[in-house]
Amino acid sequence: MANTYTQLYIHIIFAVKGRQNLISANWKNEIYKYITGIITNKEQKLIAINGMPDHIHILIGLKPDKSISDLVRDIKSNSSKFINDRKWINGKFEWQTGFGAFSYSHSQLTNVIKYIQRQEEHHKNKTFKEEYT
Repeated sequence: MANTYTQLYIHIIFAVKGRQNLISANWKNEIYKYITGIITNKEQKLIAINGMPDHIHILIGLKPDKSISDLVRDIKSNSSKFINDRKWINGKFEWQTGFGAFSYSHSQLTNVIKYIQRQEEHHKNKTFKEEYT
C-alpha cells in the first residue's frame, strides 16, 4: 500500500480455556518466543508480551491489511499445537473462545507496556476474571 501511513496499536488479551492456571513459569518464555515468531511471520510488530498462568497480553503494531481476528486465530491455534506437541500439560491445552482487543494511541504506549510487563504485580490485587468481566 504505497503512500499509506498508520499507527494502529492493539492490546490483545485471551485466556486459557476455563481460565485454568496452565501456563507454567517453566515454559512461559518459550511460548512467548514462539508467539513472537508467529506475529513476526505474519508481518506484524510485537511491542510487548507477558501474562499470568491463566491468560496472556500481547501489544502489537498492526498493519491495516491484517485482520485482528485472523491474527489472533493464528496465534491461538499455532501456540496451542506448539504446547500440545511438547506435552507440557496433562491432557489437551486450549485457549478460550474469543479474545479482547483494545486500541491505543502512540502517546499511551508507555503505560500499556508497563501494564503488560507488570502483570504479576497487577494481579496481586485483582484477578484476571475480576478485571476482564
